[in-house]
Amino acid sequence: MKKKLLESILTISGILLLPAFAFAEPAAIAPAKIDTGDTAFLLISAALVMLMTPGLALFYGGMVRGKNILGTLMQSFVAIALISVQWVLFGYSLAFGPDIGGIIGSLDWAFLRGVGVEPNTDYAATVPHLAFMIYQAMFAVITPALISGAVAERMKFSSFLVFTLAWSTIVYDPLAHWVWGSGGWLRTMGALDFAGGIVVHISSGISALAAAMVLGKRSGYLREAIYPHNLPMTVLGAGLLWFGWFGFNAGSALSSGALAASAFVTTHASAVSATLAWVLIEWIHRGKPTMFGAATGAIAGLATITPAAGFVSPMSAMLIGLLAGGICYCALMVKGKLGYDDSLDAFGVHGVGGMLGTLALGLLAQKAVNDAGANGLLFGDFRFFGTQLLAVGVSALYSFGATIGLLTLIDISMGLRVDEEDEVVGLDLSQHGEKGYQL
Repeated sequence: MKKKLLESILTISGILLLPAFAFAEPAAIAPAKIDTGDTAFLLISAALVMLMTPGLALFYGGMVRGKNILGTLMQSFVAIALISVQWVLFGYSLAFGPDIGGIIGSLDWAFLRGVGVEPNTDYAATVPHLAFMIYQAMFAVITPALISGAVAERMKFSSFLVFTLAWSTIVYDPLAHWVWGSGGWLRTMGALDFAGGIVVHISSGISALAAAMVLGKRSGYLREAIYPHNLPMTVLGAGLLWFGWFGFNAGSALSSGALAASAFVTTHASAVSATLAWVLIEWIHRGKPTMFGAATGAIAGLATITPAAGFVSPMSAMLIGLLAGGICYCALMVKGKLGYDDSLDAFGVHGVGGMLGTLALGLLAQKAVNDAGANGLLFGDFRFFGTQLLAVGVSALYSFGATIGLLTLIDISMGLRVDEEDEVVGLDLSQHGEKGYQL
């Protein structure tokens, strides 16, 4: 009797509950599930990219004269603080926030409103939105720091702060939205940039050229010897950059899977082939291979593979590295003849490398490597190469024009360069009241 009563209750309950199950939300639109492995991978990658900016400080710092070491280190170090604050307050929202006409993100995510622990499936479906945000913050930090290489040893620190904040807001954030933001117009057209060839290297490298032209040459440039004061420091910085670049490129897969492994390998393949190419060319051209050349060649290979890392094969990456070693070397050689003083070769390495890598991606991309990408010109899609060419031209023109405008306004309002006497004394004492070495 009890058994029959229980069966009747269960039957009635099932009939009553059937409509609830029938009209329940489908599983496909359930909240995205956080993958702890992907999250750990992305947070580690963010830490690696953060380490790149102190690495850049050492790389640049060793190349300047001893009287400017702290001033050079400070320009990179302060960018970590200044741009991180900007990113949290409104920069992230401008770059990745809800789209406005394909041009810029809205301020809906300003002060990180709506940016929490739930994944945002427009960008990274398996990690907290906050993890994606802080990973992208490290890209935003290092990009204006790269420009400091072009203005080393002669720019006022106060002017550098104003320029860095304004440039990040007016140049970096919109460009990041065009290329990476959901709804961005270059992204919608099909332009690809895996880890920042356009957004980071073209923008900073072209802006570095503009900055070098506006500021003018260092006192004594091409009239007296200006030597790096500490090449071991530069090599240490290059090593830290190389190490951090695995987070920069492999981390851009946004998950710890096959694509991250592919990007990791292509990153290293390009760096080593560029290093060997640079050393060999320098050996033939100058008669001796130099440590400075080897370090610069490695950075050129890393910058050039950045846009293509997740879309090309390892052998294509080695070819890209060989091209980077040769073409970036030539870019540095003609600098003196063209008459501009890009102090630490930010344009020759990052600007030229970024453009070369973005166009090489248009030639060598394969859907067999990443089915979310495209096939390059050599694999049957000439339209994709045209899209990459357009992306290079637009990003270069915008970065150059906006940088010229910003620097001109700053020069008119507060001045860009230190006084000639302060330049002779050095930025360490004139701008910061301290010395790097007590010898």
